[in-house]
Amino acid sequence: MNPVDIVLLPGDGIGPEITEAVTRVLDAAGVKINWVPGLAGQSALDAGQDLLPQETMDAISRCKVALKGPCTTPVGKGFTSVNVGLRKAFGLYAAVRPVRSLPGVNTRYDNVDLVIIRENTEGLYSGVENEVTPGVVMSMKVATLTTCLAPRALTLKTMVHEITPIVSKTTSMIGRLKAAAFWFAGNQMITGPLTQALF
Repeated sequence: MNPVDIVLLPGDGIGPEITEAVTRVLDAAGVKINWVPGLAGQSALDAGQDLLPQETMDAISRCKVALKGPCTTPVGKGFTSVNVGLRKAFGLYAAVRPVRSLPGVNTRYDNVDLVIIRENTEGLYSGVENEVTPGVVMSMKVATLTTCLAPRALTLKTMVHEITPIVSKTTSMIGRLKAAAFWFAGNQMITGPLTQALF
């Protein structure tokens, strides 16, 4: 099997340490990967490039997959978050997080077996803000019908046929999906009825 090209964005702070550990794990597992180095965040700025360089974006577009460590976005300097920028550019509206109890690992709850799909491009993540008057800044919570419905469609149409089989290869989850539920944190972020109605 030919090595797979994957973009490697070490990131900032603890990012390089984390990504190095992950690459060692994948190497030990025998996964054949050709790491394509890239920059994003403070490390990109330090190298005289944009926060999210076009070269990095082109590499991700070509390879279709990337391993990214935590990236620093300078605060109060007009930069859009690296995470939000990547999500918007590549339509990564859903954060898919399988959660399952592991044998021999004692936790607060037993027999946990679920997959959380979280929308992460709209609402306050949209990053639309402006200064109303000096010293008064407004942030808009944007919601579109298309993106609000996307996680539901992903959950109902994709989980059983695509996500579950992928996870099943390592966790034996085949045939275990029993229910799906949707919720939003309306009690934490009270906004207009039109915005919340979409969710």
